[in-house]
Amino acid sequence: MKLTFLGTSTSVGIPVIGCDCHICVSKNSRHHRMRSSIHLETPTHSLLVDSGPDLRQQALRHHLTKVDAVLYTHQHLDHIAGFDELRAFCWHREDPLPLYSTPSCLTEIERVYDWAFSKGNTYKGYIKPLSVPVTTSFNIGDLRITPIPVEHGSVETIGYRFDDDDSAIAYIPDAKLLKPGSAELLGNLDHLVIDCLRETEHPTHLSLNESLSIIADLEPKQAWLTHIAHEMDIIKVESRLPTNVQFAYDELILNTTNL
Repeated sequence: MKLTFLGTSTSVGIPVIGCDCHICVSKNSRHHRMRSSIHLETPTHSLLVDSGPDLRQQALRHHLTKVDAVLYTHQHLDHIAGFDELRAFCWHREDPLPLYSTPSCLTEIERVYDWAFSKGNTYKGYIKPLSVPVTTSFNIGDLRITPIPVEHGSVETIGYRFDDDDSAIAYIPDAKLLKPGSAELLGNLDHLVIDCLRETEHPTHLSLNESLSIIADLEPKQAWLTHIAHEMDIIKVESRLPTNVQFAYDELILNTTNL
């Protein structure tokens, strides 16, 4: 299993349009972040988690030409607005492209992109999606995938745990709290990727101290902070992080060799 960070920013990206703060004007490439999304590659499958508005640029940057399924965490636009770009991954496949998520998220995607789910969508070049509701653990190939319920404002939101024979990785890009019972699903992780918007508290996202508290409770071998806003100066903050915690950044790749 190989995880590639396609993007690691919050909903507006970094640099932020119209902002001249020292993060947004920085020449340091680690401050340049597209909207949060990851790509998972196994020996048999190529998977996306979320399809944000930067998907076209992300796919071109990583030479991504094949996607076998998309897993959605929730329906906020910074996680679904690249939906139409998925048609590039449907041109060379006969079967519909499976979209996995909660029933509420899939219902909203079907509403927003109703044309794609219409029986009249017969043109070969268009995306042909297939909604697959997620309520419990499931497999794609040899990869065991477990939804992780979290609180993120008023929108039903999940993260995902991925297990294969070699490693266990959890990805939780948008959260304020873990739902009751979710912590029990996150034991014995090699990598935990978790929301960390900024140092000051936010009503729907984890702050730095909140993220570090969850990491301390779960005790993963390695934790990575993602969904980062331009208020976070990672260069100044990273020296204060525990030894098993680092900031994720665009194009970072995780696998067992990172441990």
